[in-house]
This record gives sequence, structure tokens and C-alpha cells, in this order.
Amino acid sequence: MPGMTGYDLLKKIKASCDIKEIPVIIVSSENVPTRIEKCLEEGAQEFILKPLKQSDVKKLRCQMQFTQPMKGRLCMGR
Repeated sequence: MPGMTGYDLLKKIKASCDIKEIPVIIVSSENVPTRIEKCLEEGAQEFILKPLKQSDVKKLRCQMQFTQPMKGRLCMGR
């Protein structure tokens, strides 16, 4: 994403009164625990590592089925 990191975008979304309720899922190839925790603390609903696995797709499908964010909730795909 030119000019901005995903983390920067997450912070902008969560700082906005108009769009802060939009669920944000971070997808990254960087498996850095401190960075993952930082994103979750800033309000990301999920942090998924690339390459995606079938179980990750099920998590995404589950997140999209509900109108309210489901942070930390176990959800099994169909």
C-alpha cells in the first residue's frame, strides 16, 4: 500500500467517529509478535498471516456473517 502502512490505516479508521465501527482484519506475511499484538490492541478484529490457509478463510467468512465485531470469538466455517 503506497504511502501508508496497514497499521497506519487501522489507526486512521479507529480514530474516525464515522467509520471506527468497521471491522478491520490485518493480513500480513510478517510474523512479529509485538507487531501483531500492537494491531490487535489498536482495534483489529483479526491478524492473519500469509499465506492464507483454509482455516483463515473460515475465520474471514465468520467475521463477515455478523454485523457486530466478534473479537476473540471462536467461529467455525460452514
